[in-house]
Amino acid sequence: MKVSAFTFIKNGELLGYPFIESIMSVLPIVDEFVVNVGDSEDNTLDQILKIQSKKIKVIKSSWNENMHNKGYVYGQQKMIAQFNCSGDWAFYVEGDEVYHEQDLKNISQLLKDNHKKNEIEAIAFKFIHFYGNKNSFLDSPGWYRSEVRIIRNTIRTYAPDGLFWVVLNKNKNGRYPKAIESDVNCYHYGWVRSEKEMNLKSKKVNKYWGSKPKKINYSNIDQKIIKKFTGSHPKVLDGWLDQNSEIFKADSGHKLSFKEKKHRLMLAIEKIFRVDLSKKHYSKVG
Repeated sequence: MKVSAFTFIKNGELLGYPFIESIMSVLPIVDEFVVNVGDSEDNTLDQILKIQSKKIKVIKSSWNENMHNKGYVYGQQKMIAQFNCSGDWAFYVEGDEVYHEQDLKNISQLLKDNHKKNEIEAIAFKFIHFYGNKNSFLDSPGWYRSEVRIIRNTIRTYAPDGLFWVVLNKNKNGRYPKAIESDVNCYHYGWVRSEKEMNLKSKKVNKYWGSKPKKINYSNIDQKIIKKFTGSHPKVLDGWLDQNSEIFKADSGHKLSFKEKKHRLMLAIEKIFRVDLSKKHYSKVG
């Protein structure tokens, strides 16, 4: 059994991604790591080339700057990387996602245990969306609580955007992959970066969704969905995370949007009926 990991990144240094830490967090358990590096305005490529590992395989690509439809350019870049994976499994790691060293053994065992179970096409992980700082995370059906990050690399799949996959049984019909749910956490740090970096990201990437940059202010959020994180962070992030020890506080005068009101209602329903109403881009099996 061979395991490939892959990612795509552009302007990772400029936009504050912990992309090196992301790669390093899973490197011990994969046989190769394919990194698709887009034309950047910073030292992203140089930083990746400095990683001392023969497992790293770098691809240089150019983004279609005229593709402004629902982030499809992200799907294109994701698949360029995956198409260069030679493993039985393909482990997708986004530039702001990191895995805890305590979970690596469990991930490896999951792959071994399900290698010959062809009915299992993918593995989904739980997500912890950190927000504002390292001690706060979001719990809301508006933020996906689990998502597929490992796909069987011997089936026909494509990515309509960077987030999920579609499996092709026939040329014209697609469906979500059949996945088992794991207790492993994916630590998502995209919303821990500075507001300056986040607003620069908005300016740089919103065009790929056909939208204008949006002003990002972390305090404009529903305080009720912000929870305190009491666990430990992956050691690979020791030099990247800030030392703020307080839970993030939102603006007390923030007026809830329609979506936030909807999510509050969904949270109440979840509590009463003990269900999870968050979006899932897979069909659960097992």
